[in-house]
Amino acid sequence: MTIDEKFSNLKKIIKKCGRVLVAYSGGVDSTFLLKTSVDTLGSENVLACISIGPMLPKTQLKRAIDIAKDINVEIQTVETDELTDAAFYANKADRCFHCKTTLFKLLKKIAAERKFEHVFCGSNLDDYDDYRPGNKAVKLLGVLCPLVEAKLTKPEIRELSRRLNLPTADVPASPCLASRISYGGEITEKKLKQIEDAEEYLRDLGFVEFRVRLHDSTARIEVHDGDIIKVVENRKGIVEKLKALGFKYVSVDLQGFRSGSLNEMLSQE
Repeated sequence: MTIDEKFSNLKKIIKKCGRVLVAYSGGVDSTFLLKTSVDTLGSENVLACISIGPMLPKTQLKRAIDIAKDINVEIQTVETDELTDAAFYANKADRCFHCKTTLFKLLKKIAAERKFEHVFCGSNLDDYDDYRPGNKAVKLLGVLCPLVEAKLTKPEIRELSRRLNLPTADVPASPCLASRISYGGEITEKKLKQIEDAEEYLRDLGFVEFRVRLHDSTARIEVHDGDIIKVVENRKGIVEKLKALGFKYVSVDLQGFRSGSLNEMLSQE
């Protein structure tokens, strides 16, 4: 099936859903899904809901709200307060399941109150190639994944986003800040703020796709191979800044950037 056929099929899938609430993060997938939903159903039949709190960087939140305004769709912020859930902040391998369960239960409630017929999630076909316990919550709560149903992959979504002139077309993936904390390390607001500020500093230095992973008191910086020398060249400033933020040790991962690297410590079981 061609990308155009998939896109046409996506619009047919959305069309039959009537009024929809889109779980929105401002990332590539949810922005594309939101825009296509508005173009297909009309803005009066679409609501974007974004979860705010310490898991979402402030710069990402502002960009998401600005994009939603440009798309001309109503956006509602919701507070899920995951840090009060012991199953979440314990940070076991099923952390995302608990987070998504809390979020989607709230979105389903909002949808019912405001008479939206379905809740959409921006998962794409490639999301099923990795360990993503949040997918279990999606299935359990009956949340729809139109991008998966249309069999759209991440590269195809980026290409279609370019055609729609969306500013997110080439934006690197940016999962929630909790995904930077090594499994077993308790998730706290202080740690999330540390990571957010550290990544914002690296972004200001010109790094585009990277992660600051937290292992106890150590910051493990992942950048693409070609950027490792840039980290070394800025070593003094990076060390001073991250130590000022509370990290005791600052390291560079010589394997380079790789999405979901913390899953490498998990067994198949």
